[in-house]
Amino acid sequence: MNASLSQYFNLKQAAPFIALVVLILVGSLVHPNFLTYDNLVQNVATRTSFIAIIAIGATFVMSAGGLDLSVGSMAAFTAGTMILFLKSGEATGGAVLIAEGMVLAIAVGVLCGMANGAIVTLGRIEPFIATLGTMVILRSLFTYLANGGSLSISPDLKDIYAPVYQGTFLGLPIPVLVVLGVGALAALLLYKTPFGRHVLAVGSNEDVARYSGVSISGIKALTYAIQGLCVAIAVVLYVPRLGSANSATGLYWELQAITAVVVGGTLLKGGRGRIWGTIVGAFFLEIIGNILTLSNVNVYLIGAVQGAIIIVAMLIQRSLNRRTT
Repeated sequence: MNASLSQYFNLKQAAPFIALVVLILVGSLVHPNFLTYDNLVQNVATRTSFIAIIAIGATFVMSAGGLDLSVGSMAAFTAGTMILFLKSGEATGGAVLIAEGMVLAIAVGVLCGMANGAIVTLGRIEPFIATLGTMVILRSLFTYLANGGSLSISPDLKDIYAPVYQGTFLGLPIPVLVVLGVGALAALLLYKTPFGRHVLAVGSNEDVARYSGVSISGIKALTYAIQGLCVAIAVVLYVPRLGSANSATGLYWELQAITAVVVGGTLLKGGRGRIWGTIVGAFFLEIIGNILTLSNVNVYLIGAVQGAIIIVAMLIQRSLNRRTT
């Protein structure tokens, strides 16, 4: 009985990876160019990096029983702040200016995450309501900064910054390497440190965690700060892609991040987090979009498919959890 139960849990952990392999096989049958390096690595993997990194942060928040709906607006606001800073010195600035802009983006992202954490913990407001409010606030602030339009850096500065998104190392795009690095650090933090154990304990049962001496508010606040940090890292990679940001920047990224986390095996109610599963979930979503695009399916239907996926993933999670109780 115990052996079969153990095998079941291993299968459940491997499920996102199995699903990804099956999807890749399907894609290879759908279009001959699907398995090419240019498509899978340069296109799919690189484009996935933004959502994958943001979803890693969301894994911490959701593992602790929280939720952050503001990540898309946070990305837009952080990108807008960074671009305005770069524009202010683009006449004489170069690589040093870009490095300073990256530091500013990290600081803005972390501060936004800390604000969300403070509202949820100190304000005792439900995460859904709290981050729904900050989602509107941050999106409005970006619109104000952009005066209702878009913000762009100069072509010369974009050329200097471009290798951060377009460059490669050891045959892999820089954004993909960043995803792997962030994933490795996140996995180490969640699985091998007292903080990670406390995150899972808070998400599993707050009362038990509190009686065990865990600072519930402190742990939750830190998960939102990590979410803000991950959003900022994604923005640092995103800005050199187009060299601009507009009102559509980050739109629906919260849906994609949450879907990636749930598809990857993290429980929406908290108590279980899967860092590598989350990354696989992000690739899963992008590959579905890529297959639909190669199949000449209308691009506007991709969001509908992603919405359906999160519903199916939740139904599967509920079914699996019932089997283990």
